[in-house]
Amino acid sequence: MTPVWLTPHAREQLQAELAGLLAADHAEDAHTADDDPAAALYRRRTRIGQIQDLLTNAVVGEDPPDDGIAEPGMVLTVRYDGTDDTETFLLGTRGADGSHLEIYSPDSPLGAALVGARRGERRSYTVPNGARVHVTLLDAVPYGRVAGAAVSRDG
Repeated sequence: MTPVWLTPHAREQLQAELAGLLAADHAEDAHTADDDPAAALYRRRTRIGQIQDLLTNAVVGEDPPDDGIAEPGMVLTVRYDGTDDTETFLLGTRGADGSHLEIYSPDSPLGAALVGARRGERRSYTVPNGARVHVTLLDAVPYGRVAGAAVSRDG
């Protein structure tokens, strides 16, 4: 499995979810009355395996180099071509930071299109309805720089 970039907050959330799932796995009331017990057990054990894989392969809180190249752990700002619309988001794992930032996985259509892009580079991806969307990478900075700035502003 490819390493996954997580913030310390995301790791804590996953560890807490895992602990809850492991406790429920041993509890007799681990499913709802309208749920098939075998199906609930299967879903829970599948999620346990997913979380264990994520945590085993996680790169936690280590910022990528501040080189302006889009990669997991970077906060990206993009402009959608043909508009003045921009969006800033973390390229990482959903639930990865616990802040106001939107998060896109590197495996999502937008994330996959941007991985490896440099500032000013134009990329495109296909949305579910089949349309091509073109975006330009305006900025890529390590999450730690953005998170540190937010803490000093808020604190």
